[in-house]
Amino acid sequence: MTGSRTWKVGPLAEASGVTVRTLHHWDEIGLLSPSRRTVSGHREYTETDLVRLYQVLALRSLGSSLQTIATCLDAGVDPARVVRDHLQGIEASLAALDAVRQRLVRLEDELTAEESGPASATLLDALQAIGSAGPDGEQVLRRHLDPEQIHQLGTHAAAFGPTGHYLLEIEWPELYRRAERLRRSGVPPADERVQRLVRRMDELSALFTGGDAAISTGVREAWRDDPAAVSGNPSSDQWRELAEFVDQARERGKPS
Repeated sequence: MTGSRTWKVGPLAEASGVTVRTLHHWDEIGLLSPSRRTVSGHREYTETDLVRLYQVLALRSLGSSLQTIATCLDAGVDPARVVRDHLQGIEASLAALDAVRQRLVRLEDELTAEESGPASATLLDALQAIGSAGPDGEQVLRRHLDPEQIHQLGTHAAAFGPTGHYLLEIEWPELYRRAERLRRSGVPPADERVQRLVRRMDELSALFTGGDAAISTGVREAWRDDPAAVSGNPSSDQWRELAEFVDQARERGKPS
């Protein structure tokens, strides 16, 4: 990077619209730190740091937390891919809802137009649409959580807005991928690296369940029941082994 442009904190803050205080805070928590030090000892941001700043601001503008941003970037997740995946998920949800809407419109038309009521085929079509609107994982959850618990889970998830997407679709899967790499490497469940991952998993679980122990238990039972559906990964054996590994780590981490 010799010869490349560098920035001190003040000029960079002015150019980017971020306060000096914010840049200092991000430096303190390790989210964005100046990577070059001058001969006189002054710390300066490089062009590489500028790229990371852009990525931080891009993800922050979508409502993600600083911890989630750090997880994404440190895991090498391309922010453009994050936005693209989020967009695809929203489009898929819109398509599913539109399918339900069209079928319900047909049902309403028949209910209004025919004194004898709608044809059985229309009713079955509408029921099928309603029943299949959610992902496979949601169907598994319904076997272990009652409607009120499902409602509470959805309410807690919705409260996070776009951040919820990153927590569920980026950070949480990354935690499990890291745990799987450690498991395959023969690292024991009691190892502090595994324990840190499990503690963060439990923090996320508490966020999305509102700290409700019964809901947390139901989600874990759903995971054990059909890990392929809950994880979205068809390789259920791998996920069962990982689930057992995480459970063992959780037991090792309990205070004696």
